[in-house]
Amino acid sequence: MQYNVGICDDGKNICASLEEMVLRYAQKSKHKMDVGVWYTGEELCRYLEQGGHLDILFLDIELIRLTGMEVGDFIRNKLENRGMQIIYISGEPSYAQKLFKTQPMDFLVKPISVQQIEDALELAVKLLGKNEECFAIQNGRDYYYISYGDIIYFESAGRKIKIVATDAEKEFYGAIRELEKKLPREYFTVHRSYVINRTHVARYTYETVEMDNHAVLPISKAYRKQVRERLLRG
Repeated sequence: MQYNVGICDDGKNICASLEEMVLRYAQKSKHKMDVGVWYTGEELCRYLEQGGHLDILFLDIELIRLTGMEVGDFIRNKLENRGMQIIYISGEPSYAQKLFKTQPMDFLVKPISVQQIEDALELAVKLLGKNEECFAIQNGRDYYYISYGDIIYFESAGRKIKIVATDAEKEFYGAIRELEKKLPREYFTVHRSYVINRTHVARYTYETVEMDNHAVLPISKAYRKQVRERLLRG
């Protein structure tokens, strides 16, 4: 599988350094990676609006005109692209909370090390792979397979668990307290009745989390610290 990786930063030296690190990782990991570089948010947005595809994007926040946050908002809300793994980069660590609404995969503070880039790429590749894997359930004599990437959250409904996905809802018998142990790392519990997919979170408050299908789910007191850490750190 080939991964299309984008780098958008107004510093040409930074772009060159990041590109070198990405290509070094690709050679080391045996993953095929095609790297594109943009120096302005406007150029990147035009490329994406015209049908360009990126799997992974390293995006500088402090771009000259259109900021990285505005580019992220364009990708998530104008293009409605939730699958791209966005990794923000900045010299200012205080942006982490502000970036959340654009659903970043990670946030790296400059100067960025080779290890940070490799760790970010490794996680991005895993997440992209999980989007292709499926969660299998049995309902009576019927079997269903739902892509992990399409599942928004699981909800406990008595002795059953309801799966809420982007284009379907299914139920199966099970205990939600055991479910998280079997799921990829982007899933976690926010309440005794809910296990959510982090990649579908649109926004959150201290007490609730809103998913990108507009469902607002409660965060119980027991999970609030854990949820905050998982949402901000990935």
